[in-house]
Amino acid sequence: MARMFVDGDDVVVHLSWWEKAAARRGDVRVPLSAVNRVTVEPDWWRVLRGVPHRGLWIPGARCIGTRRHHAGKDFVAIRPSRPVVCVELRASAPFRLLAVSVAREARAAARSLGASAPDIDTSTPWRQPLPVPEEN
Repeated sequence: MARMFVDGDDVVVHLSWWEKAAARRGDVRVPLSAVNRVTVEPDWWRVLRGVPHRGLWIPGARCIGTRRHHAGKDFVAIRPSRPVVCVELRASAPFRLLAVSVAREARAAARSLGASAPDIDTSTPWRQPLPVPEEN
């Protein structure tokens, strides 16, 4: 199962060997300075946005990999019936969202991650929607 933790100045999503194979990528590292908001989503399916890009997508069993949408890409490693820690990232990061089902208590994981980020937005405890694309 994927683990999310802080290593120095980075947020790391550590994947097991089979998750790396399924996602077709290694561990994900993002600078702490790119973290905008950390929330917990109790409903795993609400985390999925956009269309699957690379990875393994078994509805109701496991979703791991990248998803594309008009605002960029998300990285998800989620399992049903588990809360998901959602880390919203600034536009400078390679992903817009990191979403990971964690093995330990989700709120404690989100709290510790949020305490480590230098400039986090605490204006609302909810995940923000994707920006609306410009109309032509």
